[in-house]
Amino acid sequence: MQTPSISECIPILQTAIGPMIFISGVGLLLLSMTNRLGRAIDRTRSLSRHIPEATGNKRARIQVQLQILWKRACMIRLAITLASISLLAAAVLIISLFITALCQIESSWIIVALFIISMLCLIGSLVVFIHDIYRSLAALKLGLLAAEEEYNMAAIVTESD
Repeated sequence: MQTPSISECIPILQTAIGPMIFISGVGLLLLSMTNRLGRAIDRTRSLSRHIPEATGNKRARIQVQLQILWKRACMIRLAITLASISLLAAAVLIISLFITALCQIESSWIIVALFIISMLCLIGSLVVFIHDIYRSLAALKLGLLAAEEEYNMAAIVTESD
């Protein structure tokens, strides 16, 4: 095996730039996902502290919100896992580009397979992430309904006095 010259390595480096930019972009997406996971965890801890003193409808609403938060956290974890697998496949793709070029191996199926795996995992991650956003709106709606219910009850109590 002959060591390639710099001029032979430049096209390989140029080809590897695309997956490197992809890794950077998905890394930013992962940052957003981990922030959402952290917020869901913080909100769960906050709500959990209120369960002991809550009774009746308020306790039931907290439990429903906690169920929604649990499902959201599981979905965000899945989205993070899929995005991470996508990044891993992209990193292996870059290494494969160099190894196939250095060893002069003609096996484009490896590169194509890694690219497809990376894209499919990213698509799955984004679908799950979008689903989480809709779940967070369900929790918000539940909170708004609870606040409205408390306001109406407070208004009724004040009107009867």
